[in-house]
Amino acid sequence: MTDSQPKVPVTPEVFWRPGCPFCSGLRRDLRRRGIEAEWRNIWSDEQARAFVRSANGGDETVPTVRVGTVVLTNPSGAEVAALLPDGHRTPPKPRWWFRLRLRPQGAARH
Repeated sequence: MTDSQPKVPVTPEVFWRPGCPFCSGLRRDLRRRGIEAEWRNIWSDEQARAFVRSANGGDETVPTVRVGTVVLTNPSGAEVAALLPDGHRTPPKPRWWFRLRLRPQGAARH
């Protein structure tokens, strides 16, 4: 018997803190893969901080990612993508998109 209920897309929750290079790397990796996530700063969100502590044995280890009922600590973008249904991802932007910077008119190129 097959399940007739459609799968509900799951948005990953990423628990992060400012200045964390691993969080920045995960953000870039997810963006390249076209994965949108909900980002929760553990320094400004007490509930997020409490969740991270409970998931990591009392430590505030970030990035910590929750996808549905699965929790990953310091995952790669590939690990997060593997937990998502195929239809959840948006087409990734081309590499040049991330290097594109708008320059004020008359600004010199270096």
